[in-house]
Amino acid sequence: MSTPAVTAMQLGLQSCGSCSLLSRPAPGEDEGRCPRCDRLLSFRESGSVERTWAFLIAAAICYVPANLLPVLTTVTASGRDSDTILQGVVLLWSPTGWPLSLIVLVASIMIPSAKIVALIYLLVSVQRGSVENNEQRIRLYRIVELVGRWSMVDVFVDTFTAALVQLQPLMSVEPALGLVFFAAVVVLTMLAVESFDPRLIWDPLSAREVRYA
Repeated sequence: MSTPAVTAMQLGLQSCGSCSLLSRPAPGEDEGRCPRCDRLLSFRESGSVERTWAFLIAAAICYVPANLLPVLTTVTASGRDSDTILQGVVLLWSPTGWPLSLIVLVASIMIPSAKIVALIYLLVSVQRGSVENNEQRIRLYRIVELVGRWSMVDVFVDTFTAALVQLQPLMSVEPALGLVFFAAVVVLTMLAVESFDPRLIWDPLSAREVRYA
């Protein structure tokens, strides 16, 4: 029978999330500060799952109006024309504009929905105490954490468009309410990723190894 691996928590060691330094808190204390960067350390983030669910549910609620409400309103002499994200993708699609259309499609529709689905999967697997595919789940979390910062691309595109296309009184472009909800989705999903403690993925496996040692 193989000897179960000893975890850092079992040895009383804490890993810093900022500089990755492994250190030990003072005797008799559950929390300490990183000797290198002075970040507050803990063996597990308190209420991580609950906070992540709260941010994720809020993001999912905002995701609906973000895609249904217009994000830009174009004002011309003939009237006002409002477009949703998907309508903007269709309008941008052309022999010369398809790269920008594709970027908006991926950053505004595919990435936010994929982040929400991925985080739901991670939360459910953690709460169920799953010990399967831990490496893949950690890799999935790192990918979500990495690509999340690019979700603001559509907000930047719409903001720059509104700032640049101002040919008053002939034409002007204004941000619409849908852009506010989309920005809320981006911020809330980023907070959800930051709130999730990936160390929770390994806890059920460590507990089972100790139980059957």
